[in-house]
Amino acid sequence: MNVGLKNNAEKCYQLAEHKAAQYFQELDQDVNDKSYIPTLTKDFKTWKHQHIHRSPFPFLKGANRPSDTKDYHSYIKWLNYTGKLDHYLDRSISYIFMRDMGKDLLVSDTQSRIDNVVTSLKDHLLKTVSKEENEGFDFFSTVGLYKWGQKEGIESSIIWLLDKLKTVSLNIPEGMDGTHAQRKLLKIIAGVIINEMEEMGEDLAQDVRTQKLDKALRLGFSYGLTYPFIDDLLDANILSDKEQRQYSEMIRTTLLTESVPESGNWTGKNKKLLEFVEAELSEAFQYIKSQQPAEKLHSFFEQSYVFFKSQEIDRDKVLSNATYTNEDLYVPIIIKSSSSRLIVRSLINAPEDEGHDKRIFCYGIYNQLADDFSDMFSDMKHSAVTPYTYYLSYHKKRTDLINPYELYWAVISYLIHNIYKSDPKACDIILNRAINGLKRFKKRVGNKVYEEMMETFASGNPAFNHIVQKMVRKAEDVDFFDKLLRDHMVTNLKKEQQEKEDFTELVEQVRTKIDNLIDIQPHNTLVSPVINAANYSLNGGGKRLRPIATWMMGVKEYGLKESTIMPLLKSLEYMHTASLIYDDLPSQDNAAFRRGQKTVHQEYNTAIAELTGLFLTQRATFEQASLGFDPERVLKLIQYSTQSTEDMCKGQVMDLNSKGKQLTLEELNLMCHLKTGKGFEAALIMPSILANVNNEKIQALKKFAYHAGIAFQIKDDLLDVEGTSEILGKRVGIDALNNQSTFVTVLGLEGAKRKMWEHYCKAMETLQDLQLKTRFLQQTLNYFVHRNH
Repeated sequence: MNVGLKNNAEKCYQLAEHKAAQYFQELDQDVNDKSYIPTLTKDFKTWKHQHIHRSPFPFLKGANRPSDTKDYHSYIKWLNYTGKLDHYLDRSISYIFMRDMGKDLLVSDTQSRIDNVVTSLKDHLLKTVSKEENEGFDFFSTVGLYKWGQKEGIESSIIWLLDKLKTVSLNIPEGMDGTHAQRKLLKIIAGVIINEMEEMGEDLAQDVRTQKLDKALRLGFSYGLTYPFIDDLLDANILSDKEQRQYSEMIRTTLLTESVPESGNWTGKNKKLLEFVEAELSEAFQYIKSQQPAEKLHSFFEQSYVFFKSQEIDRDKVLSNATYTNEDLYVPIIIKSSSSRLIVRSLINAPEDEGHDKRIFCYGIYNQLADDFSDMFSDMKHSAVTPYTYYLSYHKKRTDLINPYELYWAVISYLIHNIYKSDPKACDIILNRAINGLKRFKKRVGNKVYEEMMETFASGNPAFNHIVQKMVRKAEDVDFFDKLLRDHMVTNLKKEQQEKEDFTELVEQVRTKIDNLIDIQPHNTLVSPVINAANYSLNGGGKRLRPIATWMMGVKEYGLKESTIMPLLKSLEYMHTASLIYDDLPSQDNAAFRRGQKTVHQEYNTAIAELTGLFLTQRATFEQASLGFDPERVLKLIQYSTQSTEDMCKGQVMDLNSKGKQLTLEELNLMCHLKTGKGFEAALIMPSILANVNNEKIQALKKFAYHAGIAFQIKDDLLDVEGTSEILGKRVGIDALNNQSTFVTVLGLEGAKRKMWEHYCKAMETLQDLQLKTRFLQQTLNYFVHRNH
């Protein structure tokens, strides 16, 4: 290890420790002499005029207000309806500018930038919550992210990010909160992008802006990855003591030597997890390092080491140790709470600014104390040492311990008057935030627990506490958009995860039902090689996507009895299997394997394969004719099925004629829609015909199937280039061998990926218009683009 680098890093930590100790001493003095109380009492006297309103008709107060501010869309609509949205967004964005960017609100240019962001955000939010607009996707949704990427010209970066986020979510171990890990990661990415956008200004050439945003997004992910895979992982008690020591040493060595050490050769129970994490962090580290100017590289790693060491010191504390001093408790969290945001500015190579750095440095503990207060019960449950858990554990035995709640108010006073020079707007925002935090905590834990906590933490200053509690009870307009967005993101991430699990479980149940009824029994005792070949192909491990989609539409969406549509499920799988048998023939794709086993013409012979395909198409019609619905509907369904088969044949002919030719994108779209999309369309339209659905809905479902089907085919083309035979169950690169036009050959790899996500977005927009009762089509579409086989 380079001794010079290590010594410099340790000196940097000592400097940060000295700076934090000085700041703490000032706060400690304010707590001891209680100077913050008269100052904040005066501030609250002015503040309350803006937030406590006496109404002549109290029974009308809050009329039409959503009962729960976590109802994201309704609350935004209510704020706009009451004329409060502008002020709400202004204080929210101003708070972000103060906390994350260290901005001084008294600077006119800062207020101008805030006004621009508020205007843009308001416009986006109103489109998001409007039923009339077809732009209503949250920014952090997949569609919202991709559309923003299109607007900024960084679609490829968004696709890269979506793949990375998927990989991370799949590798969050049990014992860690996957929802909050994803939220934190997205928050860091957004924070880095916001900082970059603030630094780049408005007159930048579009190509330079695109380049900077691409870099900020990748840096944000690379830095954000440290939260789930360093901070959260080391806090989660998942690793063994040996693994924890080895892993921490690897991180420490990387920061001190500015290079990733050789692989850790993990041997414990978490070997697979740690190998994955090491690989991801190494890649992230190398990218961050490559983007740092040579003259700033050492200082970046020194700052990162300061952050890591402060976390380590804080993490190593144990609640059973009754001897920690106040400095032991507070100095490390002052360092870590400020370092996390100072690193962001270093990441994007923002110009050094002492004023920015001081404001961010002093602001950090304010957020940390607020978060620790909110999380104190969870922290206590896990025996985590925070100022609040430690005070709760030992304040009756140790009178020297500082009350963290009192320190919190001392920090607020210090920020308002020492850092923001008594700026009225800064004062309003900081007090709003404090009261909002107490309101949220009170609502979450209930009045009884809240009062018990106030008795513990606030009883030493009864007069001041009386003022604060009055504000908590009566103050209005103190909420913030980032908290609403946080709750909305957490709700959606949990909902999506639950929906995904429910969808996966239900799909497996339905697949099992289909597998159990799909076999074709001979009409007599004679063994038919055609029936044997049909069953051989049917039982080859198909995904059963089409009959599953039909079951979902018929049973879950339209309420049809499962038993009445079973013949339809069989017919769809028979038709699909027939198309695959024909597709694999030597005269067509000449494939040797399908679904991990020999194709029918390889297992039997070409003649049997041709006859089996014919047999299955006729068997499908037989099953459809046996449906016990209104005869007119059944006839209409068979007519539609026949037309779909004709279209699929047209698509296959186009495919055969295209070999050795370069198709246009329009020709490729048509071919894939006819050859592949029509089968998926049929799975949605046939149960809709039986349910007598109106034509408008039928057309919308066809539109969805068109875009979803092409997205599915593009993913197939991508897997043929990027997939593996082991996972796919068939030979890869077969399209290239057959000299076929695919989306990859026509558009290139990156172009094909962009086109797939464009069709994904259009399909999602169609679903938004459809307003189906169930969300299985969203889950199906997600599966189409995220699958690996």
